[in-house]
Amino acid sequence: MANRPLSPHLQIWKWGPHMLVSILHRVTGDGMALVGLGVFLWWLGALASGPDAYGLFQAVMTSPVGYIVLIGLTWAFFTHMMSGLRHFVLDIGAGYELDTNKFWSIASPIIAILLTIAFWALIFVK
Repeated sequence: MANRPLSPHLQIWKWGPHMLVSILHRVTGDGMALVGLGVFLWWLGALASGPDAYGLFQAVMTSPVGYIVLIGLTWAFFTHMMSGLRHFVLDIGAGYELDTNKFWSIASPIIAILLTIAFWALIFVK
């Protein structure tokens, strides 16, 4: 009994889409908190500092690198939201059937990508 492991070892677990969604949920939450907070604080500081500072912020955010950051934050938001909705359904006791769980684990990131594309398409059209 003394040689038995206290919990299952990583070699026992089979990698599944639900694990990826769980990791993405954590990573996107951290990314929005760190990168999103930095962009938000820069925007507020630029807004309070006057037209020149705001013009620099606007120039950087409308550059290709700025668009990558903003699109990445948008993707992180929708990924985190879809994963959060999936977890909410699981928390109320639904969706634990293997097929249902696997389906929503795969569908959540795909829906998030589609929402990100639709959001930015709407912005670029206007």
